[in-house]
Amino acid sequence: MNKKKKNYGTIKLIISIVIICLFIWFLIISPKMTFNSNENKMREAAKRYFELNSSELPTGKRVKTITLTELYSKKYLDSDFYAPYSNNLCNQTDSWVKVRKQDNGSYEYLVYLNCGVLQSNIDHKGPEIKLNGDSKITIEEGNKYTEKGIKSVTDNNDGKLSVKDVEIKGTVDTSKVGTYTIQYIAFDSLKNKTVVKRVVTVVKSIRNVVKKDLGNSKNYVGNPENNYVRFSNMMFRVYGLDSDNNVILVAAEDVANVNFTKIDKWLNEYYYNHLTAKAKKMIVKAKYCNMNVTDSILDTTECSSYTKKINVYVPSIVEVNKAQADMNFMKPYTISWVANAGAKNTAYVTRDRFYYEDEGKSFIPVSNIDNYGIRPMITIKGNLNVISGDGKINNPYLFDDSSKVKGGENVSALSTGEYVSISNTLYRVIDSDDGAVKVIADDSIVNELEPVVVSSSITNGKITYNPQSKKSVAYFINNRIGDYVDSKYFENHTIIVPIYKKEFIYGEETSTKTYRAKIFAPNMYEMFSAQTNLYGHLSHSYWLLNSSNARMRAAVLTDIGVPLNEKYPPYMNFGIRICAYLKESAVVTSGSGTHDDPYLLK
Repeated sequence: MNKKKKNYGTIKLIISIVIICLFIWFLIISPKMTFNSNENKMREAAKRYFELNSSELPTGKRVKTITLTELYSKKYLDSDFYAPYSNNLCNQTDSWVKVRKQDNGSYEYLVYLNCGVLQSNIDHKGPEIKLNGDSKITIEEGNKYTEKGIKSVTDNNDGKLSVKDVEIKGTVDTSKVGTYTIQYIAFDSLKNKTVVKRVVTVVKSIRNVVKKDLGNSKNYVGNPENNYVRFSNMMFRVYGLDSDNNVILVAAEDVANVNFTKIDKWLNEYYYNHLTAKAKKMIVKAKYCNMNVTDSILDTTECSSYTKKINVYVPSIVEVNKAQADMNFMKPYTISWVANAGAKNTAYVTRDRFYYEDEGKSFIPVSNIDNYGIRPMITIKGNLNVISGDGKINNPYLFDDSSKVKGGENVSALSTGEYVSISNTLYRVIDSDDGAVKVIADDSIVNELEPVVVSSSITNGKITYNPQSKKSVAYFINNRIGDYVDSKYFENHTIIVPIYKKEFIYGEETSTKTYRAKIFAPNMYEMFSAQTNLYGHLSHSYWLLNSSNARMRAAVLTDIGVPLNEKYPPYMNFGIRICAYLKESAVVTSGSGTHDDPYLLK
């Protein structure tokens, strides 16, 4: 019995040894033998090549290299080499045979075969190059670039090499913004190559751009053609520099019409939240002029009172006056608020030209609960890099403050301020929330070059916005305006109509009505609801959906872009500027989302 157990144990031991030997054979010895055989095939193939092409043999200390790819392409090898136990080919471009002449006149063939886990045991690495200075350098446009050179070159076989033998390729043109690459190339005695790169980025900060343009001045004057900035998908103009050399921007056009008493609330609770996340990080909180004024000091360029540090405000009479000139970019075509209250319950507005009894004035006082244009003013970090643009309206300065939607992405990726074209009608994104993208037409609707106009019926002296009532302009907009625009990308959506006790005052609606509509009028207090004339066209008058319980009160914008801050004159016609929600299934096909290159949909 014991003998049988002993024999059984011996058999198990033998079997185990056999299994281990087979394991070693198949996993180590056999792959290594195959690998060594392939090395020999490469060496013999290289020898045959140079026997037939002896003129290519190296002389002196030179080394000639032929890659595995070349041996295949020149038909000196016909079978592929694979990494062990895989379908992966050995690296053909990184596998080679090097030939060099020895002192006795014969030639030495050195093989390096790279098959992943198995690689030839020969020097195949180039020397290590260490640079003086950083491998990434940022330099301001116009400054001098000084090449810092090589600190050291060391090879694992040849030891320390001369830095003078390193080839340096590439140049840096500091007169042009861009990214430049300097290459440092070194070889060891076996001609193994190393390339190290230094990336030099030439930038121009918006601060230095403005400084150079303004010279000794601190702000632009007149109506310059080169101070346009596209920021958070909206067009601004550079006003100038603050005391910390940060850059002050002012919106290039009115964004909405709001009561003076609600400017802070609208700007900080509504407008600021519609900026991109990247743009918000670029804004510097600043103090803005907001002193009370009287008619006697409207020409002042000195401010006596400031806000606390805030993200966004509106220009004051001081900024407008400092930009003094017959053509003043701080005076809009429409009527806009300046940040200055006047006598009791009044505040001041500005415009490029007033008429009648106010002709020649730069500012006039109006009721502070009336609605007039808002041109937001912000301050951005002066060290922001301009990535492109020359400041012209068709090529504004750009920063890395927003992300463009790529072709194939859903419309839910659109951001506030971006443009979309549908059947040659231009729309702008008001906001995008949970996949629901709200857009507004960039202009009033026209038919054969004539504006489409309609008059709303008056019931018991009231003018209400109700898509379900055939007597309301809302019904015409929702049911008839499709005759003039392509609505294939629009969907029925819930809209909220704010209703006010009397005057239209932001945030003080007394009630709301909810409807379903496919096409509807703008809300006076939403993004881009103000009249636009930035690109040389003027919207005609148009209805707004805000409603009042007071008799003969209507929310409309007149032909000059000013809200009707008084009772509605009966039987007057106004134009149509539409809003809609894009279908969530709509997809962007092309475009960059700008006014001149809007997104196209499918």
